[in-house]
Amino acid sequence: MKMNPIKSAKKNDDNPSAFKLIFTLGLAGFISGFAIIGIYMATLPTITAYKVKVLREAIFKVLPGVTQMEKLRYTNGRLEVTTAELDDENTIYAGYDNQKVLVGYAIPGEGPGFQDIIRILYGYKPDQQQVVGMEVLESRETPGLGDKIYKDAEFQINFLALQVKPAIVLVKKGAKSAPNEVDAITGATISSKAIVRIINETNERWLERLSTVNREGGNQ
Repeated sequence: MKMNPIKSAKKNDDNPSAFKLIFTLGLAGFISGFAIIGIYMATLPTITAYKVKVLREAIFKVLPGVTQMEKLRYTNGRLEVTTAELDDENTIYAGYDNQKVLVGYAIPGEGPGFQDIIRILYGYKPDQQQVVGMEVLESRETPGLGDKIYKDAEFQINFLALQVKPAIVLVKKGAKSAPNEVDAITGATISSKAIVRIINETNERWLERLSTVNREGGNQ
């Protein structure tokens, strides 16, 4: 049976060419990408402002008695006041009381948890060599288990007067007997270990710096 050449040609014309398909997909991808970028740019100021607000509130929580704060950057062996928006491993926050007397430092730290990166902020008093508060800024740990690192009040109590020397140690819940020990969260040992590891690793970077600054008698 012979195919009618006119009908055959018409059928081929109805099928879009590979070029048309690629062009259509590319155009759709471009429009979608442009829309995503537009939404991101439109919401970025709001997101940034919210993060700044959360960070500021956390600083006052992890450093009891603080009424004023300064953002500092460690450069060439000195802590210098900075207004730069960029935060990195050399950024820290100093907290002062009403008389502008240094209460302590709020130190950011981060590291891998069970699910993803955990970002924290903890208060440190150099004169006492103690962590005096800890706040989780960002975490995607498992709901009902790992999220207890910021929901479990008993776990938070560990960081109200925690000695940093010798290094902080995680112990089984209920076994804490030394001022440098932290009771683990039952069922969330990995997340508990992550918090302790982050603080210890961050302390390795900051404690010597801060002791040098304080021996020299100031931040600036």
